Parts: sequence; C-alpha cells; structure tokens
Amino acid sequence: MHEYSIVQSLLDSCDVHVRQNNAKKVTKVVIKIGVLSGVEPHLLNEAFEAFKQNSVCHEALLDINIQKVKVFCNKCLAESELEKNEFICPKCGSFDINVLDGEEMYLMSLELE
Repeated sequence: MHEYSIVQSLLDSCDVHVRQNNAKKVTKVVIKIGVLSGVEPHLLNEAFEAFKQNSVCHEALLDINIQKVKVFCNKCLAESELEKNEFICPKCGSFDINVLDGEEMYLMSLELE
C-alpha cells in the first residue's frame, strides 16, 4: 500500500510545520484527494490512525476532502466537474478536454497548538 509512504511524508511535513511555528502539536490535518490520484481515502485514513501515535499528530483529526475531476473543454470553453469517469465535455459532448483538477493530493491546511 503506497498510502503508508504517503502518510509518512504527511507526518514529516506536519513535523516541519510544528517546528517552524513553535507549536507543540497538530490538532487537525485537512487534505484534498483527487478521484484520479490513485489514493484510497479509507486506506489513507487507516494508515494515518496507525502511524500518528508517535508523532506531533497523535491527537489530530484527519479531514479528507474528495475532489471530483474538473475539466476544461477546448471546443466550447466550458469548465465542468465530471460526475462519471467519462472524459467528455458534459456541456457539448466534445472529447477535446484538459483535466484541471482531481489528479493530485494536497495538504490544504493544518491546525496547530
């Protein structure tokens, strides 16, 4: 499971932010996971709960926001969110689209004490 290595990187990043801000711990971690990122949210949550115990996140809540696929249509110039994994413009039916969001995972915010 690559979720373990993702959580380890997340915890390392949290540790850096705690030190940079002279805080003692993290109370909340907010992340955004794109549906095309390849990350399984429930597995990431399980890994976070398992690995947070000996870290600055030992009391932290993990808030996972799921990002749908957002596309831009080069034909009708519309920006849309896809409801299904059908890569066609929902406005005009064109296949000439670019993915704008939904492929990545981001650390959005931390709450520190």
